[in-house]
Amino acid sequence: MKKLLALALSLVAASAMAAEYPDISISDLKTAISEKKVTVIDVNGSDSYAEGRVPTAIDFEAKGGELEKVLPADKNALVVAYCGGPSCNAYKAAAKKATELGYTNVKHLSAGKSGWKKAGEELEK
Repeated sequence: MKKLLALALSLVAASAMAAEYPDISISDLKTAISEKKVTVIDVNGSDSYAEGRVPTAIDFEAKGGELEKVLPADKNALVVAYCGGPSCNAYKAAAKKATELGYTNVKHLSAGKSGWKKAGEELEK
């Protein structure tokens, strides 16, 4: 019984963590970028960032220590973090930092950089 309870609690915790940062679609992110209503954070590292990134993205490796200076003053503003693709969890570092800074609308582009390219979207260089 104890093992069953522990398993149930771990499943609840895992699902809560997954919902902590809701996903945003490529289409919705493109719209938010074109309307200048989002701050995008790339957590793939500075080398990958230099090779190409989702348009308007901030380099988390270079700017993460001063994230509060590059995020908008409005704590309800949309902030989207992404990494390499669906199996990558590196985005959580940026999402967590934004949340700790008081941002309440933090989302995750689970498709990541690879999904953005696969969808035929251009990378900014």
